[in-house]
Parts: sequence; C-alpha cells; structure tokens
Amino acid sequence: MQASVKWVEGDTFIGRSESGHNVVFDAGADSAAPSPMEMVLMSAGCCSSVDVVSILKKAKQDFDNVEVKLTGERAETAPRVFTKMNLHFVVTGRNVSEKHLARAVQLSAEKYCSVALMLDKSVEITHSHEVVEK
Repeated sequence: MQASVKWVEGDTFIGRSESGHNVVFDAGADSAAPSPMEMVLMSAGCCSSVDVVSILKKAKQDFDNVEVKLTGERAETAPRVFTKMNLHFVVTGRNVSEKHLARAVQLSAEKYCSVALMLDKSVEITHSHEVVEK
C-alpha cells in the first residue's frame, strides 16, 4: 500500500491514497478539516463499523442504522498519543438481538478490525453497545 501527503498552505495538507482518493487534513488552529489524530480515531470507528455491519447482516438482523460514538483520551505531553479509546455502537432496528450485537462487537475487537488491533498494542481500547428499538 502506498499514499502521499502534500502540503497545501498553513497547516492544511491533502493526502492521496493509492486508490486515487483525496483526504484533507488540518493540523492547526484553522480547523478546515479533521486533524491527523481525529482521522485515527474515526478510522478505528469506521474499520470496526464495517465489521459490525457485515456480521449483523450475516446474522440476518433487521437494522437500518449503525453509529459508533467515539471518545479518545490523549497524553498531556508530547507526543500526545492516544492513551484510551472507547467505541460505543448504537444499532437501530426491529428486534435486533443484543446477543448478536455483542458478538459482532467482540469479533471486530478481537479478530477483524485491523486499525483497532494495531492501536491496541499501546492504547487501552474499550467497546460498548446498545440497541435502539424502532
């Protein structure tokens, strides 16, 4: 896998993936785009969400919305790495099995989500979930 990141101006950069997609980053006070650390947090959430959605579909669960609410705590001093991260899944649907959701979250956390599993080597990552009946 390859990618590049090019400085635009100020603290704004554009990343370009090998597949040809562009992502804007803003590392400064302008907040024109997510910071690199915000992107790491969102990447963990997206990676795990892909797993949870796939597993729930295979379990034939009747859901129409999956959202993961992310929180991250960072070290106070440089380098300001993540020290803790929580992924809280909220699944909305009809008769969604809490047991199936718990299993999907567990499988993602322990086996499938490469982003979270990579971060787990140095970050305390926790997962939680809830089902909202529609």
